[in-house]
Amino acid sequence: MPTPRTARPLAQAGLTIGAMAALATLAACGEIATLPVESGMGPNPTLPAPNSTLIPTVNTAKAVGWSDGAQPVAAAGLAVNAYAGGLDHPRWLYVLPNGDVLVAETNAPPKPEGAGGGIKEWAAGIVMKRAGAKTPSANRITLLRDADHDGVAETRSVLLQNLNSPFGMALVGNQLYVANADAVLRFPYQPGQTQIQAPGVHVTDLPAGINHHWTKNLIANADGSKLYVSVGSNSNVAENGMDIEEGRAAIWEIDVATGTKRLYATGLRNPVGMAWAPDGKTLWTAVNERDELGSDLVPDYMTSVKDGGFYGWPYSYYGQHVDTRVTPPRPDLVARAIVPDYALGPHTASLGLAWSGAARLPAPYAGGMFVGQHGSWNRDPRSGYKVIFVPFENNAPNGPARDVLTGFLNKDGQAQGRPVGVAVDGQGDLLVADDVGNVIWRVSPKP
Repeated sequence: MPTPRTARPLAQAGLTIGAMAALATLAACGEIATLPVESGMGPNPTLPAPNSTLIPTVNTAKAVGWSDGAQPVAAAGLAVNAYAGGLDHPRWLYVLPNGDVLVAETNAPPKPEGAGGGIKEWAAGIVMKRAGAKTPSANRITLLRDADHDGVAETRSVLLQNLNSPFGMALVGNQLYVANADAVLRFPYQPGQTQIQAPGVHVTDLPAGINHHWTKNLIANADGSKLYVSVGSNSNVAENGMDIEEGRAAIWEIDVATGTKRLYATGLRNPVGMAWAPDGKTLWTAVNERDELGSDLVPDYMTSVKDGGFYGWPYSYYGQHVDTRVTPPRPDLVARAIVPDYALGPHTASLGLAWSGAARLPAPYAGGMFVGQHGSWNRDPRSGYKVIFVPFENNAPNGPARDVLTGFLNKDGQAQGRPVGVAVDGQGDLLVADDVGNVIWRVSPKP
């Protein structure tokens, strides 16, 4: 029998013989996509029958970083340069009104004692390490400043440190809100400030514990009276029961004045990116959907978020498509499940979301959403590992997605970088956080 095709990359990753054999067996038992990733994109994606194998497909790109002089490839009419490098796992971005850029240098918090056991979790840990996702969390927010507006941040400072896996950030008045893995905190902030010494004030707790999905993003509404916080699920499809999913797979609404919160929308497996449509009233989110139903299922998606809406997880996907792995079933909830607005391709790990707003990019990239696609582990061939743009018209997606930034995988299929958070800076250029390359990339009109 020939050696499984992943054996060589696994050996190059420095794994033990036992680990290599185990994961090579996993990959050998996987399956291959029968549809192009584009079939799982748009308002009406193709949803073939599930192809659930005994051992899931494992096809992670090994993280190698960027060699000297290498960088992503910008689409026609666009240029790319490094806005800031030498960061420590930069995941999320926030642009302050004065143009300063905040970067959450962060990663998953340690698992609580006794959590994360079992062969599946062990294998997942190896996969994450290979993908560059097992580094200790820097637990800080760094401020980058491009005072001369040449597209390169010439100064940086640690705005906040000693946080707990910080992620989402939002400025409301003179208060900076930060979503840690377990709580929302607020800090006093003055325009131009480069370091905050004051301790954070606790606003509200967030579901924590095992934190299978640990990132907590947040966004404020137009008048700053409400915050919306995204919380991912504690599992793939509730395989450990629903008790540990309380308050998860959801978006919470927090009243800024009182700190009280309520569930705003549920059934969203792992919502991360959030953005307002041009009307300033319609919240959109990018959602990571479930794994292990085959390389062609299930598409990640972005969708408008309805107050009180239920989006299916874990009982169904993409509306009323029942996931038979979940027991006991809940046909009552399936009947309520809302069909998402726009599919972003199966297993693309679509995390970042930003409205183009005042972006100065040329016409094909104006009036729509930028999406950071972190890249697949459960698809063969790989999907994601790029930044795309979805055009909008009348507050809704209108037309096929366009590539904005590609080239994150090299010719050997290794990950030179992985795009995550996206944001439009004060000059109208697109910023992209790359947590494997440890770079913030800047996309601008080509001179």
